[in-house]
Amino acid sequence: MNDYQMGAVEARFADIIWKREPISSTELCKISLEVLSWKKSTTYTVLKRLCEKGIFKNENGMVSSVISKEEFFSAQSTRFVEENFGGSLPAFLAAFTAGKSLSAEEIAQLRRLVAEQEEV
Repeated sequence: MNDYQMGAVEARFADIIWKREPISSTELCKISLEVLSWKKSTTYTVLKRLCEKGIFKNENGMVSSVISKEEFFSAQSTRFVEENFGGSLPAFLAAFTAGKSLSAEEIAQLRRLVAEQEEV
């Protein structure tokens, strides 16, 4: 698994790309100026960094993702559980739900997820 990581500002920038991809680098600079108040040079610097991390690509002035937003957050979640709970999903769920009640809908969703995994 790749070690995909982003800071908070990079994540906001990445979200701009994921919502609009494929997007021209020119349009990305315009949106980054409006949304993040970034100069063109800042946009290209952060884009280059995220491309080097293997999250996005910039080919012929068109920016698109190498991995989807869902794939990125799946990798982040897996890494978090591995690093903090020894890879144990039950240990993570126990910690996550400690001190709070799950709704009937949340319990039903978890049961569906478990049932789906049992079928695999």
